[in-house]
Amino acid sequence: MDAIYTAVATANGREGRAVSSDGHIDLPLAHPQALGGNGQGTNPEQLFAAGYAACFASAMGVVARQEKIDISEASVTAEVSIGKDAADGGFGLAVVMRAEFPDHLQGEVGLALLEKTHAFCPYSKATRGNIEVELVVE
Repeated sequence: MDAIYTAVATANGREGRAVSSDGHIDLPLAHPQALGGNGQGTNPEQLFAAGYAACFASAMGVVARQEKIDISEASVTAEVSIGKDAADGGFGLAVVMRAEFPDHLQGEVGLALLEKTHAFCPYSKATRGNIEVELVVE
């Protein structure tokens, strides 16, 4: 791959900070309460969800333009879950990708758009075969 952009961020664990090299991100990190933390900061799952949702929505825009589909009223929500991985006893992730579509994109038309987007999205490509991703049309 020939990189056209490289994002750089540094973090020091779930109880610290995440900072991007350009200073646009400078966030306190904390374990969520569900994992025994105080929840007083963001966490890697939230950061991944935000990045994946943004990337997927952008990729869907590209696919929709190619297919001549209007998605101006669509939005994408990524739900990232963390849990025990039965295979190795560590932790694993799962994603539910929800697309809120207007009436003309409900049913098979919307699902086909999501599947094409999932095949095209860089985050989806990076996680394929590693993370279960469920596509949902709402």
